[in-house]
Amino acid sequence: MSLREYAPARSVPLDPAAGLALATSGVLESASPDPARPGHWLLRAGSRVGAVRIPIPAATPGLHGRHARDQPAVTLRIAPKTTVRRLFFLLGFSLDPARAWRREGEGTVHTGAHDDVVPALAHAVERQIDQALRHGSLQGYQRVEESALVVRGRIREAEQIRRRFGRTPPLEIAYDAYTPDIPENRILRAACEHLLRLPGVPTDVRRRLHHQRVRLADAAPLVRGGELPAWTASRLNARYQPALRLAETVLKGMSPEHRPGALPLHGFLFDMNKVFEDFVTVALREAVREHGLHGRLQAPHALDVAGRVKLLPDLVVHASDGRTPVAVVDAKYKKEKGGAYPNADLYQMLAYCTALGLDEGHLVYAAGQSAGQVHEVPDNRRARDAPAGRGSIRLHQHALDLDREPADLIAAFRTLAARLVAPHDAT
Repeated sequence: MSLREYAPARSVPLDPAAGLALATSGVLESASPDPARPGHWLLRAGSRVGAVRIPIPAATPGLHGRHARDQPAVTLRIAPKTTVRRLFFLLGFSLDPARAWRREGEGTVHTGAHDDVVPALAHAVERQIDQALRHGSLQGYQRVEESALVVRGRIREAEQIRRRFGRTPPLEIAYDAYTPDIPENRILRAACEHLLRLPGVPTDVRRRLHHQRVRLADAAPLVRGGELPAWTASRLNARYQPALRLAETVLKGMSPEHRPGALPLHGFLFDMNKVFEDFVTVALREAVREHGLHGRLQAPHALDVAGRVKLLPDLVVHASDGRTPVAVVDAKYKKEKGGAYPNADLYQMLAYCTALGLDEGHLVYAAGQSAGQVHEVPDNRRARDAPAGRGSIRLHQHALDLDREPADLIAAFRTLAARLVAPHDAT
């Protein structure tokens, strides 16, 4: 079963329990029984793209283990509006902007010849992990506390007394072990294992993922549903970092397996709102650096003096001193129905400009070839004392065509960055 991002609703035959699971999962924009066709559901995809597996309830309740996994299922695939290759360019740029910017927009996440999201993702992750492990798995020191018959490291005296009443052996010891069981390898292993459970992974990619899983067998598996282990970027794990960033994207994009409703859903989904927002803000942050300015992503601000009304603009550009705001940007993936820009976006941007003391604010939409607009909002209190032409706040709406070539997209961001910083250009 296939849908397309934000396409009109499709009527598809679907088991009532599976339809209810989809309706309550948050995967789709809407899912409801089709009043005109009994046994059918009207499904409309929103901003999430990827694939999920929906089990069909068995006639015999209470299945467990292998029999539960073998029950019939429907696989739902949601294709993005843009091409899969372009989707992964946006993702790769956000994950590794420095390399993408240096290479003038060449993608840093390679998807092979795959045209569907999940096969392309599995191929990209496996290739990145293979590159990371090319010179062997990374090892590091991990703290180990255990009971042993011989002394290694130091004796944990408090534990020895509490557990053994001071008797020996065994001994309660603690030591630092040099081991491949470190957060970096755990994350890569977990990504392999999750991709192997996804529907639609090609046989050749699945075989290579199994191979990478074996190479990472000395790393402990992650507890499903727990927090990802923390790792710190350093010179020692530099060759791992592209694979780690992509693997974390996989693990954070897993569709939850326990949602309200009767059935578990399992799969992977990209939220295109987040992909677009990350791409726009990271690309603009890199572009304003060429002017000697600093961009801060998702920096918290407040609208009121007491700080109770919180604001979280996507990007605030600061002058070379790192403190004075000179521009504010918010990324919006989708227009309102009918192609109109939402007024709520303008109200939000006006609040940002007011809180930051700025004369101009910028909204960036993924809107194809649509032309942007400028709205001038009079500021009567400032107009009396302001120089000519500075008694209002100008709200700019920019349209970004994602179908343009990567190099053209980067050029568009350089042009927009020049407009953002023109009155404050440090060069």
